[in-house]
Amino acid sequence: MFDEMQRRIISLWFPRLATDRVLRQCPMDGPFVLTLKQRNANRIYCMNVAGAEQGLHKGMAYADARAFCPTLQSGIADPQSDLRFLHILRRWATRYCPWVGLEGDDGLVLDITGSAHLFGGETAMLADIRGRLARAGLSVQIGVGDTRGAAWALAHYGEGQAPVGDMLGALALLPVAALRLNEETSVTLQRMGLRTIGALVADPRAPLARRFGAGVLLRLDQALGAQPEEITPLTEPSRYAVRMTLPEPIGLLTDVMAGAERLLVQLCAKLNAQEMGARRLCMTLRRVDQGYQQVELRLARPLRDPHRILPLFERGLGEIDAGFGIDQLRLEAVEVEDLPVQQLSHAVGWGQGQLEDLITRLGTRVGLENIQRFLPADSHIPERSFIIAAAAYCEASRGWSSQHPRPLCLFPPEPIAATGPQPPRRFRWRRMSLTASRATGPERIAPEWWLADENWRSGLRDYWRVETLQGRRLWLFYTPQNPGWFVQGEFA
Repeated sequence: MFDEMQRRIISLWFPRLATDRVLRQCPMDGPFVLTLKQRNANRIYCMNVAGAEQGLHKGMAYADARAFCPTLQSGIADPQSDLRFLHILRRWATRYCPWVGLEGDDGLVLDITGSAHLFGGETAMLADIRGRLARAGLSVQIGVGDTRGAAWALAHYGEGQAPVGDMLGALALLPVAALRLNEETSVTLQRMGLRTIGALVADPRAPLARRFGAGVLLRLDQALGAQPEEITPLTEPSRYAVRMTLPEPIGLLTDVMAGAERLLVQLCAKLNAQEMGARRLCMTLRRVDQGYQQVELRLARPLRDPHRILPLFERGLGEIDAGFGIDQLRLEAVEVEDLPVQQLSHAVGWGQGQLEDLITRLGTRVGLENIQRFLPADSHIPERSFIIAAAAYCEASRGWSSQHPRPLCLFPPEPIAATGPQPPRRFRWRRMSLTASRATGPERIAPEWWLADENWRSGLRDYWRVETLQGRRLWLFYTPQNPGWFVQGEFA
């Protein structure tokens, strides 16, 4: 029988994660802070060591910081980029152990049970972690203990290693805030005279439970090891890629397409199992001379049907240079989206998708962003009643109003010679003499007073649809406050 191995936890706290990330890319001397708008003011979000030495602190108004430190340099904080950087550090930390999780938005927690001996012991492992992070330009504080709570407390309030089996001895002199309590609870405990963890342990538990509930005692027991606290490692994102190595090189398009079909069937099976669809696919072809060629396919809609995707690859694969032959094919879904299973019906059936395939085919030639569609906008002003968006990244809208149809061709208002509030019987437009045969209207449109649009400062407009004997179907409007007639559009 073997004794159970003693659990050991490392907590890594990066107190200057945001500024370290920025200064790694753009080093600078002197005080430096990152600011974030909070409570209607720009406040310090993070600072470097030089800034802390000047008396600056997190949450301080930036205007006050400039008064304290006239030479202060600053930038805008980007919490999303900081979080992505922390995820990169988490992946790097898996070199020391497989169980690595996030600790808030500026720390990591590692369960090194059974892995420290691979680096020569805990001390050698910690030295390696410090050295690598220092060379990367990152400030770190490290705590080691038998529990997650003890490691966190030592990293934030008493950097060091707790001896195995003696968490109370390592934490007794630390403040109660080291138990990961909120500020209000910590201040209340200090006012009661319970300033350290040792004093909290010595105090009767029943009165504490009645006053503060179970939260304080739970954190205390977790730090001392009386209550378990697990570490949940983040799972790696799913990768959708398949590869095929060929016994003999190939070079004909038909052979390459046959290989691509086999890879697509395997890849789409993976996508189908997780109800995902590919938006961007990348086919990598390795030649016998170790050269690589890539064919990228961007889809107008997420797909996982190999029979629909394969023809879309034909143009790109037909342009590759096989050289002396291709001996390996690799297909990866670089971008994927959720594609839940749908019930087939007369509305949603097998025949749909031709438009998306057409957009994809055209997009491989001119770019998906250049294939656009009109979408309705929430405005009754003609020029603002629509927006233009890439067809591949939006759905066709059914929100167009048919009560007041708009012309397909809109242009800036062009004046015509006419008088009176009724549409003119005869008028000249673009050097053409036109005769009205039918007029429908008026449709009165008022300006949106909350928008600063100089073209609508003149006031109301009465719009008419005018059909002419010459075949032109025009959209005219009359301005009552400043009498005049204008042509702004033409119906198809």
